[in-house]
Amino acid sequence: MKLVIVTGASQGLGLGISQDLLEQGYLVAACSRTQSDALTSLQSRSEHIKWFELDVGNEALVAPCIANIRKWAKGAELWALINNAGVAKEGVLATFPNIESDQLLQTNLHGALYMARETLRVMYQQNSAGRIINISSIIGSRGYTGLAAYSASKAGIDGLTRALARENGRRNITVNSIAPGYLETEMSSTLNENKRAQIINRTPLKRLGKVSDITPCVRFLLSVDAAFITGQTITIDGGISN
Repeated sequence: MKLVIVTGASQGLGLGISQDLLEQGYLVAACSRTQSDALTSLQSRSEHIKWFELDVGNEALVAPCIANIRKWAKGAELWALINNAGVAKEGVLATFPNIESDQLLQTNLHGALYMARETLRVMYQQNSAGRIINISSIIGSRGYTGLAAYSASKAGIDGLTRALARENGRRNITVNSIAPGYLETEMSSTLNENKRAQIINRTPLKRLGKVSDITPCVRFLLSVDAAFITGQTITIDGGISN
């Protein structure tokens, strides 16, 4: 079995990705700061998924966590990292507290960098091909009022993707981003009805996205069929950013 590490796996997109990978026959290391009931339930039904407590923004915790994951995996090849962990905080930049922007960037951007670095070190030791998929956002390329820090973090993710793709192509390690639009997840549950209606009205497909709209793309990028795709940001947003 091939090992895949998923960050931000306790809910929403990360949980959905973890469940889909498990169904596809992967060994799944599900990382998050806290464990949800849904993730606990998923773990109780299969020995091929295990939760690991991790705050990806805390650099000191990343390498030990990956070492623990490898012990649990008992020699399974580390095939992929899904950098999904992220937080979203809203507010115009002029009044946005520094501590909140620092925390957001630390988790969304630095956390992805820390995870990628440690994962790549393992892949180099294995001398094997591999995959890194960074979960970005249409906010990173379009920008929205009140989301300057979040937009900066996701734009950084796309830049990281392109640079790592160039650095690691000769090793047959591909690095790509997936940029979802607004999804029906816990992160979007705080939208008021007016804003939700505006988003749906601007979306050609006239609905918010579902986790199940994203998981097939993750599945494809992990497959041998995607071996010649790297350095790309794939947008899945129902057409809202057209």
